[in-house]
Amino acid sequence: MNIITDKIVFGGNSIGKVDGKMVFIPYAIPSEELEIEIVDSKKDYDVAKIKTIIKKSPYRVEPDCEYYENCGGCNMMHIDPSYQKELRKQILADVFAKNNIDISDKTEIISGPEFNYRARFQLNDGGLSEKSGNRIIPIKKCKCAEKVINEYLESTPAEHRGKGRIHLFGSQYVEKAGNSENQLLIDLNQDVSKTQKNPYKTYGKSKKNLKLKENHYFAGTVASPENTITVKLNGKKISFDVRGFFQSNLFVFEKVTKLICDSLPQGKNVLDMYSGCGSISVFLADKFENVVLVEHNRDALVFAEQNMAGTKHVSYGLSGAAWTKTCASYCGTFDAAVIDPPRSGMEKEVRDYICKSHIPHIRYLSCDPVTQSRDCIDLIKAGYKLQKIYLLDFYPNTSHIETLAVFEL
Repeated sequence: MNIITDKIVFGGNSIGKVDGKMVFIPYAIPSEELEIEIVDSKKDYDVAKIKTIIKKSPYRVEPDCEYYENCGGCNMMHIDPSYQKELRKQILADVFAKNNIDISDKTEIISGPEFNYRARFQLNDGGLSEKSGNRIIPIKKCKCAEKVINEYLESTPAEHRGKGRIHLFGSQYVEKAGNSENQLLIDLNQDVSKTQKNPYKTYGKSKKNLKLKENHYFAGTVASPENTITVKLNGKKISFDVRGFFQSNLFVFEKVTKLICDSLPQGKNVLDMYSGCGSISVFLADKFENVVLVEHNRDALVFAEQNMAGTKHVSYGLSGAAWTKTCASYCGTFDAAVIDPPRSGMEKEVRDYICKSHIPHIRYLSCDPVTQSRDCIDLIKAGYKLQKIYLLDFYPNTSHIETLAVFEL
């Protein structure tokens, strides 16, 4: 059967209709005429694959990757890079429009290199997982990977890269990887069961002994030096555990940290909600007299303490919801807040707290525009104005979208 595609939607598939029924087509581009084959049929929609491109888009290009469509990573490499950005911008606008939020004149794209941008990799049995199925693809290089990672992949056969799940982090931004001065760190599932408890005070349910002159209320584990990465961004050294989360595209992340801080006025007290290892807090400390970090992953806060050394700050090893109930009232008022939640978005308790707090400047980072747009509704109802939204192009050649929303009261 033939179809003319209409638009691209969240997730990266193009859509069209056959006899009134919606059809999702991977690797298609809007306005293409295609011969398709239905591969999965549901009650409300079908999923199809392309058999023949009858009339191709002028933006279709030949993917420069031998693993494309087999690897579970990129899904937009068949589209001209400039048009990719416009499509991601359109996807973002459509997501917000579903919640009656018009961002058509508020969106700006922050981007970096189209290729060789990715610093963080996870290998399974020495390769990458197949897009659909259980096969492992023993890649020799990746168009998205930074140079130092590709040097490792090209020089090390897949069978010599280790079994199971392997974490790699390599970048030109790396100052120190493990115990060496190399730019690449490989974690080979080392036994970390013998790590010691850190010396920082634990804050439990009782509020009686809470003293804000202390600068840490949590307990975590000290990762071995072999698993520690240190990068240098905008003149700041930031350390973290290679097995934990850190941004993969440091070219764009460096721009984002500067953008956040440049957009905020100087002040006394700032909240960094879902702070991780303090990768944004270290920059906020230059503009605010005190930084409050809230992060449920206490091991990440061990690194935050190291990264924030010499600055005035308070760290809480609690979920955002728990912090709002037990500690928020002890932290005073905030001049600004940076919020960077997981994919699920802000916890309801955090959302309610922010809406009632009257914090004048909010910078809301998100790795999922669907949950972000949901949260934005409450902020707008509370009187906040969405001044601008930045599409952070962390992952070129994919449909993945991250954003920075600028709210002012």
